[in-house]
Amino acid sequence: FVELDGEPCRVWRKGAGAPLAFFPGHGGMPKWIPFLDVLAESFEVIVLSLPGFPGSGGLHGLDHHMDWVLAARDMIDGVGIGKDALLTGSGPGASLAAEIAALWPDTVARLALISPWGLFDEADPSTDPWSVKAADMGALMCADPENWVDLRTPPEGANSVEWPIEQTRALEASARIFWPLSDTRLDRRLGRITCPTLYVRGDGDRVIPASYADKFRDDIVGEVTIKAITGAGHLAELDRPEQTARAITEFMN
Repeated sequence: FVELDGEPCRVWRKGAGAPLAFFPGHGGMPKWIPFLDVLAESFEVIVLSLPGFPGSGGLHGLDHHMDWVLAARDMIDGVGIGKDALLTGSGPGASLAAEIAALWPDTVARLALISPWGLFDEADPSTDPWSVKAADMGALMCADPENWVDLRTPPEGANSVEWPIEQTRALEASARIFWPLSDTRLDRRLGRITCPTLYVRGDGDRVIPASYADKFRDDIVGEVTIKAITGAGHLAELDRPEQTARAITEFMN
């Protein structure tokens, strides 16, 4: 755990090699997934659970987008990753990783983003995830809705009372960070990112339009590589864990 403002925030580690920090996608990371195992074959994977997300407290101490950006920076520092950081993330986590690379460009060596949030184009709007009924969330997040269901299903031995509370709190945290419609004006800061960047997108993503990848490519100063994952939805790490992890591994190496 890393302590932020007196609250413990969970850190998972696995593997050996260069540290690779991962900020999870929508709903956080309630349990370990195969995507992380593949990354751990080449890196020391460090999965960071920010305040309000599964495994961490402190939701009600943060109110604004910048609060979570600073919390993400503090967690990076708390796990001992200094300069030349390798950062990756998915959805909201990818957006926070991009913010770190923009605000502290000298500290990030490489950045891999899976369908990052933070932009909104009225001519090509992203989908509002908070407008979707719970029963339809799986189809929005994944090409195979069962992958979302599996992530949210409590593992054997989980606290049956705490588990659903934690899942609800995580969705609230995402809403606090990214409301309205995920538009954090990240586009104004993309030009501060100087490190090589990988933009990963499931070809069946129903949340973030394909055109947003062009915005990242055009505005980031560092070289940007765009990688499409066939047969994946918004959470490509759930639909195609092997392909998504391999793309990130090849880029980071």
